[in-house]
Amino acid sequence: MLFNSTKRKNIIERVRIADSFFKRFRGLMLADRKKSNFALVFPLESESRMNASIHMMFMRFPIDVLWLDAHRKVVDKREALKPWALNASPKKPAKFIVELPEGKAEGTNVGDSLVW
Repeated sequence: MLFNSTKRKNIIERVRIADSFFKRFRGLMLADRKKSNFALVFPLESESRMNASIHMMFMRFPIDVLWLDAHRKVVDKREALKPWALNASPKKPAKFIVELPEGKAEGTNVGDSLVW
């Protein structure tokens, strides 16, 4: 479960961790929107803006994206990121990227703490 501990609100029930090269490489590319009702968490090796950049190539649907620091506080947020966007980078360094179905990041703000 992905939970916003600042607002004491459940964001989404299922969480998957992209903890291998293949899982990070694939992400949600070519995924089916109906089968993607989960948060996909990308743990990064270190906090960085550049390494936390994502692309939306080969995506079939928009998603919400949260970037978190090492303390799992939201440092940036992008809602309804469109398919085929070439680059989305956080405004501050991030240690985790969380990809969510469109609309699930609503009510989550920069500074909120998340747990999974």
